[in-house]
Parts: sequence; C-alpha cells; structure tokens
Amino acid sequence: MSERTNVTRLPTRAAEVEPDANIASVIAVLQEQLALAREGKLRSVAVVSVAADGGAVGTHWSCTNGDIVGLIGKLTVLTHDLMASRN
Repeated sequence: MSERTNVTRLPTRAAEVEPDANIASVIAVLQEQLALAREGKLRSVAVVSVAADGGAVGTHWSCTNGDIVGLIGKLTVLTHDLMASRN
C-alpha cells in the first residue's frame, strides 16, 4: 500500500502585497532558522502558522522521535504565555 502525501503547490509568483512590519518579522524569523539549519545547529523545528485572516492555524515539525514530546511541551508553555499576554 502506498502512502499518500498531501502536497500544496506554492504559487510561482508571489502576489502583490505591500510590505509591512508583520511580513518583515515573519521573514526575519524564517531566515534566522534557515541560517541555523544550514550551519547544522538545529536538530528539531516546530512551526505554528496562522492565516492572514485568522481562519486557519497549522502546525508543522521536523524532528527525531525523541524530540516530539519536548517540542509539544515547549509549544504548550508558549501557548499559555501567549494566552496570558492577551489579558
């Protein structure tokens, strides 16, 4: 039985979007993580993405089996901190 993989095709050309601080912040964080990955300094990565309209939230990770529990724990703590900061 073959495994099915969901693949999302990215647009070949980015839509015209006015740059702003939020976009710059997302790009800066991704570039920092890519630099660390290129240097071989990362073992695991977890990403939580939220659509611009807030309608979709996705989680993605790349890690060894032993890291998943730690990543979930860190994301749980981060979630609690973010929720507390909203109040």
